[in-house]
Order: sequence, then C-alpha cells, then structure tokens
Amino acid sequence: MLGPREVVTLQLGHYAGSVGAHWWGLQEASFCFEPADKQSDEGIRHDVLFRTGKTLQGQETYTPRLIVMDLKGSLCSLKQEGCLYQDPKANTPVAWKGDLMTHQEEPSPKNPFQQGVDRSESDRPSNDNFVLSPPPGGKDRTALLGRLGEPSKAPNVECAMHVWSDFLRTHLHPRSILTIHQYDHDGESNRLEAFGQGEKLLQDATYLEELEDRLHFYVEECDYLQGFQVLCDLHNGFSGVGAKVTELLRDEYTGKGILTWGLTPVLSTPNPQLGLYRLMNTILGLVHLSSHSSLFCPLSLNGSLGLRPEPPVALPYVQYDASLDYHTSAILATALDTCTVPYRLQSSGLSMVHLAEALNFSGRKVATAVAAVPFPAAPSQSLPDALCAHQTAVPWSPLSSCGEQGDRRCFTQSVVLRGIAREHLVSKPPPGCEPKSILHMCETGEEVLTRYLYTTSPSTLSSTVHLFQGPCQLRAPYPQFFSPRLDKHGFLLDAPTRVSATVESVPVATALQASALLHQTLGAFHKELRHLDVRRWASFFSAGVELDDFQEALEDLRTLSHCYRESGAEEESEDEAD
Repeated sequence: MLGPREVVTLQLGHYAGSVGAHWWGLQEASFCFEPADKQSDEGIRHDVLFRTGKTLQGQETYTPRLIVMDLKGSLCSLKQEGCLYQDPKANTPVAWKGDLMTHQEEPSPKNPFQQGVDRSESDRPSNDNFVLSPPPGGKDRTALLGRLGEPSKAPNVECAMHVWSDFLRTHLHPRSILTIHQYDHDGESNRLEAFGQGEKLLQDATYLEELEDRLHFYVEECDYLQGFQVLCDLHNGFSGVGAKVTELLRDEYTGKGILTWGLTPVLSTPNPQLGLYRLMNTILGLVHLSSHSSLFCPLSLNGSLGLRPEPPVALPYVQYDASLDYHTSAILATALDTCTVPYRLQSSGLSMVHLAEALNFSGRKVATAVAAVPFPAAPSQSLPDALCAHQTAVPWSPLSSCGEQGDRRCFTQSVVLRGIAREHLVSKPPPGCEPKSILHMCETGEEVLTRYLYTTSPSTLSSTVHLFQGPCQLRAPYPQFFSPRLDKHGFLLDAPTRVSATVESVPVATALQASALLHQTLGAFHKELRHLDVRRWASFFSAGVELDDFQEALEDLRTLSHCYRESGAEEESEDEAD
C-alpha cells in the first residue's frame, strides 16, 4: 500500500504564523480516534502533514512536519524548543566549587487560554494526550481543550491574543521554530521591512545551514514526499525570505510540488513610505514566489493590495474584527484547511503536483481563492435547494484581494465542498413530482455541483469538484464570531436566536481559480509603480535590491498579467495608460 505521501510545511513570518496556528488547531480538532473511521476512505490522512516521534523518556508524540521562521519577540510564552522533548536533567547544576550567579529574565505572561492548557496538562503525568490515539478513560486532548477554551472559562480571551503563539493549541517539535534574532517583532526600529533584508537573511550561513538541517531532518524520514507547503508573509521583508526559501526548495527537491500562499493581514491606512514599501514587497514577492513555486496563491481579506487598499471583505455570516489578526487569520486558515483537502484524503489519487498542473497551464502560476465560510445551507436542506438560492450570485467571497469575479472569465478551478451529509447531496422528490430544476435531476453530489458551476460560469474550461462529508471542526481558541443565525453545526436558522449558539463545526466551500481577474489586478500593480520615481525611497534599495532588478520584476509582473487576459479583450495601450 502506498504511504501517506508526506508534505513538509514552512511558515515564514508573523501573519503566516497566525494562519498556521489556527490551521494546525483545525486539523487537530478533526483527529479521528475511532479505528474503524480512521481506515475509512472518506477520512483525512493526517500522516500527510503530521509525524510520529518519541520523547527522551520514550513517550510517543504526534506533531506537524513544520518549520517556522519568525522574529525575536514573536514567541511570547512559547519556548522555542517546545515542551514535549524537555530533558529533566537539563537544569541540573554542574559541580562547581566557586560562586554562582544566576541571571534570569522574567517570563512573558500567559493568556487565559494558555494558562488553562497548562493547568489541564499538569494534572496528568503522562504524554498520552499528545498522541493520535484514545487516551485512558476515553477523554481526548481536543475535547478537554475545547472545554477550557470556552469564552465563559476565559474572559477577555480575544484581547489577550497578541501574537500567534498565544492561540497555538498544537504542540511543535523542537526542530520546528527558527528564530531570527537580527530583527524585532515589536518596536518602531530594527524591523524586517524590506524584501532585500529578507533575501540577505538566507545569505547568512548560520540561518541557511539551520534551515537546510531542519529540512533534511523532515525530508529524510519521509517515504513518499510529495512536496512542500509554504505560508509566507507577502507585505514585509519575509517576502524576500520566501523568495530564497522557495528557490532553495526548487533547486534541491526537483520534481516535488511547491504550493505557496502569500499572506497579508487587513491593512490600516499607512503613511506613504510604509504603503510603498508594502506594495514593492508584494510585487517582488509575487513575482519571485510564483516563478519558484508550482502554484502561488495570495490570501487576504483586504479588498485590494494597492497603495490605497479597499475596505476588507464582508462575510455574510461572520462578524469578524478586521483589526485583529486573531480573527482574520482564522478565516483564511479555514479556507486553507478546506482547499488542501484533495491531496490529504485517505483515498485521493490527487497529489500537490497534479493540483498545481490543473490550474497553472499556459504560464498561469498564480491562482485566486474564494470561500463560503460557512457554506449557506439550512440543517436539512438538500444541496440542490441550497445552490438554487444562489443562481444569480455565487455564495462565496473573494480571499485574494482581486475583487468579485462578476462576468470575468475563470479559466480553470478546483472546488471543494465539505460538511454536507451524503443523504442531502441530491434531491429526492416524491414520485410523480416534476423536479424543480436541472440540479434536482442529478444523481450524485458531484454532478449537482458540476452543473451549478457550469451554469454560473459557462466559459470555464475545466472545473474539478471534490466533496467531503466531514465539516470543519472548530475548537478553542478558534474565535466565536459567527452570526446568531447559525446553529451549533454552522447551518442557517430561519431566524436569529437571542443567545448565539457556540458553533462547533461549519460546512465550507472553497475554490482555487485561474481567473481573468488577475489580468486587471496584476496590471494595476504595474501601473501604480510605473509612474513613481522609486529612487526617492533609497532606503528600500539599500537593503539589497538593485533598481534594475526591481524594474525587471515590474516587467515580469506585466508579462504575467498578460497570461490572464481574456481572448478578444481589448488591451489598453501604453500611451492611453500614460
């Protein structure tokens, strides 16, 4: 039997860490502890992204196959080496006859959620709760953390979520975290602000050797490595780090898939210099990351990423605070967890490379993402009925800062719908009754969704559809920011309730698309900077990027935008643009 086709994940930057913290929590919440279910073809194979191990005391662990790079000050109360592999003898004093002087820095205070986690674990001497198997007594760590993390148990928990390690529920391997000490996460100075700074970091032999050592550690224990997932901040100097990391992966692991997600938090109105720095980082990151990856997809709740960002995306049934990374990263993590399901299923023959190849033909190596979080459906509503309510406007929202699809062409797409029970995938009208629509005549859920996609976007060349019955399971510290119109399973009620239910799971729909929207979006980036004399911002180029290299990247961006031009569309001439 073929092995799990392992994937190594890299998180580069603080916002990438925020999305990753929620993502690992979502996956841990869906761990299956029943042997019969674990062998089901319907389930997710968690060995794709997680690995088994043993502590120094011989206790089994189950941790993500993950490398995290972030700045000094981003870990807060989280230890770089984690807490699973601590050596109890490590703090034993060495025999010494002279005087001893101890200098100890005060530890960072823990938020209510992390304090609850520590209290629960201190009551249990064993490490069974970290293993993907039922602990003694049938109580799993996920359920226990869910009780501890309820808002009633941890008041003001959202205000205490300052860094991604504050809402990380998943234990990490000691080789996961690589801290960059040259730059600070907090403070007005000594920040990683420019693309060139990030590139230079991996020219430092120390960090390069550390990264390669950790990559070799994870890769060499894989039997069927299918590739790498890279979550990378796009708006700051980590775009340069990501460019070097993906270049290294492409050169060292030829033939393996590299799916890269460029992440940007919701932006406030910055001063002109910060806004220009952010846009230049975004352009350089987009060009380099897409060229080194099998597929690149920007993810953000911003309406746009230009010099004047548009308001954040509104989600019909999520009342999120756009100023909180804790909120916005949860939404992106939910979409990410769903759109990556196809190459993580027990029975799936689809790999990361196949997914990328289905979307990136004709030089289109950039994709956009859309999602419905949650997918709007009533508790017992059939999929045809739910989709018929959205015949004129699709139910998902844009997550790549490219605007609404509208009448723009989608060349190809990969769609995933999860959380709809098998008995509700098709309509079962009484005998003798005429079907309400063509969707009600379909015999499978895949046929229902495929016909709907053809109806709403008939010019799409290719649509790949995946249905997965398991919903997205939500456990603390996932934010409870949902509309009172949802029940605890994330389905729509007829009327909002007085007291909002604690939402424990949600159905989700996502799509990765090679969309003609990118022609306009990428072209707009090029136009915004073409008329600016970027030489005025010499500090950006003093960090390592040559002006000629930046101008070349701008032209590469323009060339890339032409890959998404609709045939027959009129192209604006350079003179008209000027």
